[in-house]
Amino acid sequence: MKRAMTILASAITCALISSTVIAKESRYPEFGHGRIEQNLVKASEYMVSSANPYASEAGMRILAKGGSAIDAAIAVQLVLNLVEPESSGIGGGAFSLYWDNAEKKLSSYDGREKAPMGVDGKLFQQDGKNMNWWEALAGGRSVGVPGVLAMLEKAHQAHGKLPWAELFEDAIRLSEEGFEVSPKLAASVAEKTNPALGRYEATWNYFFPDGKPLEAGTMKKNPEFAMTLRRIALLGSKGFYKGQIAMDIVGAVQFTAADNPGKMMLSDLANYEAIERPPVCAEYKTYKVCGMGPPTSGGMTVIQMLKLLEDKNLSQYEPLSVEAAHLFAQAGRLAYADRGTYMADADFVNVPVEGLINPEYLKERAKLIGDKDMGDATAGTPPNANINWIASKSPEQPSTTHFSIVDKEGNGFSMTSSIEMAFGSTVMVRGFLLNNQLTDFSFSDEKDGEKIANRVEPGKRPRSSMSPFMVFDKDDNLKMLIGSPGGSRIINYVAQTMLGVLEWNLDVQTAISMPHYVNRNGATDLEQDTDAAKLKEGLEALGHTVSVRDLNSGLHGITIGEDGMEGGADPRRVGRALGK
Repeated sequence: MKRAMTILASAITCALISSTVIAKESRYPEFGHGRIEQNLVKASEYMVSSANPYASEAGMRILAKGGSAIDAAIAVQLVLNLVEPESSGIGGGAFSLYWDNAEKKLSSYDGREKAPMGVDGKLFQQDGKNMNWWEALAGGRSVGVPGVLAMLEKAHQAHGKLPWAELFEDAIRLSEEGFEVSPKLAASVAEKTNPALGRYEATWNYFFPDGKPLEAGTMKKNPEFAMTLRRIALLGSKGFYKGQIAMDIVGAVQFTAADNPGKMMLSDLANYEAIERPPVCAEYKTYKVCGMGPPTSGGMTVIQMLKLLEDKNLSQYEPLSVEAAHLFAQAGRLAYADRGTYMADADFVNVPVEGLINPEYLKERAKLIGDKDMGDATAGTPPNANINWIASKSPEQPSTTHFSIVDKEGNGFSMTSSIEMAFGSTVMVRGFLLNNQLTDFSFSDEKDGEKIANRVEPGKRPRSSMSPFMVFDKDDNLKMLIGSPGGSRIINYVAQTMLGVLEWNLDVQTAISMPHYVNRNGATDLEQDTDAAKLKEGLEALGHTVSVRDLNSGLHGITIGEDGMEGGADPRRVGRALGK
């Protein structure tokens, strides 16, 4: 039966690549209890796993032409901007890892948004008080300088094989000919997952044609976005960061959103640079796990959680046991305590990256994990830490996306991309939405006279939780690519899925589908309507405060073994893993 399912999956994949028209029922299967059944997909040559079938198909077409993983990633991101506009796009930012298989070299690229140079630490304060987050998110005030295109272009210049313009073809075609609205997009519009959606005319006209929300299954065109993409395809990213598109972005930030205007200037866009940074890596048993360093907290915090659990012999417990969930939650408490105190943009503050993932430091921290819930954890003192920083939190939102790609040469690309809140700032310009990522900064700049590490500063990148990851064996062979949306819960989602594969020997689809348990140094969240919710009583007996709630991840991953690749897509979304 298993072999038959594998053959069937391969046949479906070939059909997807050869056809640009797909029946409704095969593109977006019906949700059952808020989930889509996802099956493990196997491949021997190349693979894409992303949050929407259109995007995965676009990536596969590029790989079939001999394109590299970064070539496919550009096609995937541009299509996601069109078909999943609530989650990511060229008006936002991203972090990515690229594995060069021939050179055995891992590169990481920072395309995080930046604060305009005209802001200060009081950006989100009025009359001496912090703004309400919901009032701050919509409009121009929250818009950071977008980084996605600069990052993708930088990576393409280093690792691309196909011409830049060729990678825009699918997104342009779908924008002009139309795409089928997914159940996820339709629900996001109808439910107004961002309460400010529709505040501005261009956004209202696009998502509420004739005054009614977009409906699932209808065809939607975006000719204005096609024109935008044609210009960027011709001119490169400078067609976005300079000239008419840049002027329109600044005009939208300052004047379209006149009720909550921002400080962005043309010079902020013209001077934006994506940065290649060193990845953050650590040994985990017989593996090497690698993620992104600052300004995202994801890489360091995921590594901390894994290392805090390394000697706890997790494999002796079932993945959905009270014991496993308890230990995982305690690791989350300790890691998030350090995250809140020390992690921010390392170009502005001294982030003790090596100290935070120091094995001896984490062994000492792991001794704090006992048989009962420890309650609110306090930050430790890692080597080389600045102990004067004050802990802070920012209410990061879960509207993000992740995709994983492996090409014919074994090169890999793991990228997490976001516009922050669903539909970002809700400001739309030239067919795409602008982010509200500046709300990832702490709204307070100081507390009791001490500076907060993640405070707003001109040119600074706000702290993130995005956690694109790769796993390698002891011989530097790529074994896994993974990542997820989910706001500050991303870290838990990614860590749990990695443990599913590395500790419990689950295949990647089973690990992705596993019900979630989460702790961010507060209540222990259990995923509602799943077997995880059954752990509530047992965890409460250990002292946990438990919240049973929706935990809507969007994990998309690939594992590589002796028999080829296996891919998984999150059943909580409408994505798909495809391979050949």
